Amino acid sequence: MTVRLTVAQALVRFLSVQYSERDGVRQRLIAGALGIFGHGNVAGVGQALLQAELQDPTALPYILSRNEQAMVHTATAFARTRDRLQTYACTASVGPGSTNMVTGAALATINRLPVLILPSDVFATRVATPVLQELESFGAGDVSVNDAFRPVSKYFDRVWRPEQLPSALLNAMRVLTDPVETGAVTLALPQDVQAEAYDWPEELFAERTWYVARPLPEASIVDKAVDLLRSAQRPLIVAGGGVHYSGAEDALRAFAERSGIPVAETQAGKGSLRYDHPQSMGAVGSTGTTAANALAREADLVIGIGTRYSDFTTASRTAFQHPGVKFVNVNVARFDSAKHGGLPLVADAREALVSLGSALGDWSVDDQYTSHAAELSRNWDGIVSAHYDPPAEVTGKLADGLLTQGQVLGAVNELSAASDVVVCAAGSMPGDLHKLWRTRDPKGYHVEYGFSCMGYEIAGGLGVRLGAPDRDVFVMVGDGSYLMMSSELATAVQENLKVIVVLVQNHGFASIGALSESLGSQRFGTAYRKRTGDGRLDGDYLPVDFAANVRSFGIEVLDVHSRDELAKAIATAKAATGPIAIHVTTDPLIGAPDSDSWWDVPVSEVSELPSTQAAAAAYEQSKKAQQPYVTPAEG
Repeated sequence: MTVRLTVAQALVRFLSVQYSERDGVRQRLIAGALGIFGHGNVAGVGQALLQAELQDPTALPYILSRNEQAMVHTATAFARTRDRLQTYACTASVGPGSTNMVTGAALATINRLPVLILPSDVFATRVATPVLQELESFGAGDVSVNDAFRPVSKYFDRVWRPEQLPSALLNAMRVLTDPVETGAVTLALPQDVQAEAYDWPEELFAERTWYVARPLPEASIVDKAVDLLRSAQRPLIVAGGGVHYSGAEDALRAFAERSGIPVAETQAGKGSLRYDHPQSMGAVGSTGTTAANALAREADLVIGIGTRYSDFTTASRTAFQHPGVKFVNVNVARFDSAKHGGLPLVADAREALVSLGSALGDWSVDDQYTSHAAELSRNWDGIVSAHYDPPAEVTGKLADGLLTQGQVLGAVNELSAASDVVVCAAGSMPGDLHKLWRTRDPKGYHVEYGFSCMGYEIAGGLGVRLGAPDRDVFVMVGDGSYLMMSSELATAVQENLKVIVVLVQNHGFASIGALSESLGSQRFGTAYRKRTGDGRLDGDYLPVDFAANVRSFGIEVLDVHSRDELAKAIATAKAATGPIAIHVTTDPLIGAPDSDSWWDVPVSEVSELPSTQAAAAAYEQSKKAQQPYVTPAEG
């Protein structure tokens, strides 16, 4: 039996009956569709979504977005919130509508998060070539701008003919549900093919379940890992995002408590343990705590769990300084498990931790090491408290109405519920949050730092809220990121998605300003200032009224000018039933505590500027601490 549908109608019907299942829990794989319609998809996917909504509004709910890049961020944040077991499809028109999604695709793939991208494409028949917004390639007739998705997608296909759709869809679902290969999946859809009818086998539209496996560890490699653990004096666990995606938080806590091994966390892994757990050392690396980084320098064995060892995690390969340091890498991806020449324990994080704990028995680190780690942790906690509530010598230097960024983060942290979620992505706040945020819930921290994409915050906050509708979501966004992508506030209002936007104004790019200064570039081009008569951008600050801009979306804005006003605003926002914003101005020159770490950003080797010359000398000195991190092979 067959059913006659257009390609777009078949696509929508197929997506509506796909499910994922792990540990016996089954859920819709594609929760809905985010989109913006244009001449490439309005008569294809747009018509199909309308028809589906009229027949059953729950089949594949449609959300109108305002920016194509933003809607991919929303889908990606939703997928992360749902532990990669669900995602959204994103549809855009031909040309710029589709290429706007490339950045979102890169972010999803870098962070290993599933999202289905459906860019519209040129005519397959080429009857009207070149059509509006078509890029003509002088050297290839089958190339379009959508080929830009190939390097940033884990799977790419272009459906030139209706007969190709079933295999393309099955491959797309395979990759979306593969914990190793997942990322952006792109199916380019020529606009004429979308509207073309075909007789489809009814079996294509039967409910299909995609089982997400938990790969078990190889017993012999577990034994080798245990041998390394038993011979280690100062082991350290580095918990990455794989801990969360595996749901391995309880297994990690049990393993850490039994063994006494301290736990440091990457950006994606933050929240693997509560901040006040005895084995929790907090963030590690370039934006880490002094506690975690001190232990990293001394560690003779690093057990990486679900981490890809980014340069921020390893402090550009300066974090681990023990001359004989070894690595045990627990990861579902063999690619990551082989990094630094470590022992590759290819397995699901939860299953690996259970196996390691069982094989390790009652072994634990010695009491002296445990006491040393606890003291480091206490010292750092005191530093955090001092930045949440800075002393008079700090606050006395602030202009009237200004707060420090530490005060803002501290107030939100202390006055939010444990189950609330903080969302951030770029600028100085992700680093400050990594160091200072006291996580109380595994899902309470959502910072995108794989791509560190400005503009992710508000769109990502919508995705978190869609994925966790029972949690309040605090979107921490600086004025720089806000100006890049505030458009999804309209979507928040349309869908009544309650997000609490904490808009921190510091008149420019605080993070890059500080980095520029450290590199001898004197914060050049990082402040929002008017141009003066001599041609330089060092005049008065721009009179941008951010609060008025937010209000223009129909959102209530609470302006605050003191710590007490901020506390009252947070309480008001918590009681709100829809999107709401808090506007606060901070001093960009008062930063977070130093991580006692480094990040490799090259400095000009030659310069006429004394500031750059000094930075170059400091850079060369820091480079001396970099390590190859290649563990000697066995045997």
